[in-house]
Amino acid sequence: MLPTTVLEQIKRSFAIAKKNIRIYYLKGPVIIFGLIFPLFLFLAFTIGRNLSPKELFPGLIGMVVFFTATSVGPTILPWEARSKTLERLVCSPISTWAILFGDIIASFIFGLLISIVPLIATLTIGVEIMDLFLLSLGMILATFCFASLSVLLSVYPPTDIPSTVLMLSSLIRFPLVFISGVFVPIEQLPEWGKIVASASPLTYFVDLAKCSVNGISYFSVPVDLAVLTAFTLVFLISSVKLHERFLPQRFS
Repeated sequence: MLPTTVLEQIKRSFAIAKKNIRIYYLKGPVIIFGLIFPLFLFLAFTIGRNLSPKELFPGLIGMVVFFTATSVGPTILPWEARSKTLERLVCSPISTWAILFGDIIASFIFGLLISIVPLIATLTIGVEIMDLFLLSLGMILATFCFASLSVLLSVYPPTDIPSTVLMLSSLIRFPLVFISGVFVPIEQLPEWGKIVASASPLTYFVDLAKCSVNGISYFSVPVDLAVLTAFTLVFLISSVKLHERFLPQRFS
C-alpha cells in the first residue's frame, strides 16, 4: 500500500461513509432491524402500563439509539463481499482501520439522525429535559460506541450472506437490551442482575438519559461517560484487530 498520512486515510473513510449512506440506508434489513422492530418492541412494552412519557423516554431513546446505530454496520462487509467490491476496496491505498472507520461513520450518522426524531417528539408533547446538553453528549458518545460495536459484530462469521450476520448479531443485541435497564430500572434488579447490567454499554447511556430527565442516576455521570468511552475504545481496537485477521477469509 502506498504510504499516506492519517489525514488522507480519514478523508477516504468519509468517502466510504458517503458511499455506505447512499447504498445501505434503505436496505430492507436496516429498516426492519433499525426502525420497525424496536418500535414494535417498545409499543409491546408500554401498552397496558401506566407510565408517563417522562418515565418512558429514557428507555425509548436508549432503544432507538442502540438499534439504529447497530443496524447498518453488521451488513456492510457481507454486502460488499457479495457484490465483489470488497476486494477492490482492500486492494486500494486505504488501511483496514480506515475502511472500518468509514463504516462506523455511516452507522453513527444513521443512528444519530434517527434518534433525534423521538427527542423532538418528546419535547413537542411537553416532556421537560432538565439537562439537554448532557443528553446530547450522551447520545453522541453512545451512538459512536454502538456504531463501533456494530462493526465488531460483523467480524464473524466471514460470510457474504448479510442475513447470517444479522441473525448472529441479534443474538447479542437483544439480550443487551433486556439487561440494560430499558425495561426494568437497574435499582430494582437483584444483585446478580446489577452485575450483569454493568457489562452492557447500553446500561450507561440509559442511566445518562434518566439523569438528563429527572436529575437522578444509578451511576454517577462521570462514571457513565468514562465507561461508554472505555467501551468505545475496546470496540474500536477489537474491530480493527479481528477484521485484519478474518477479512482475507471473505475472499476464499
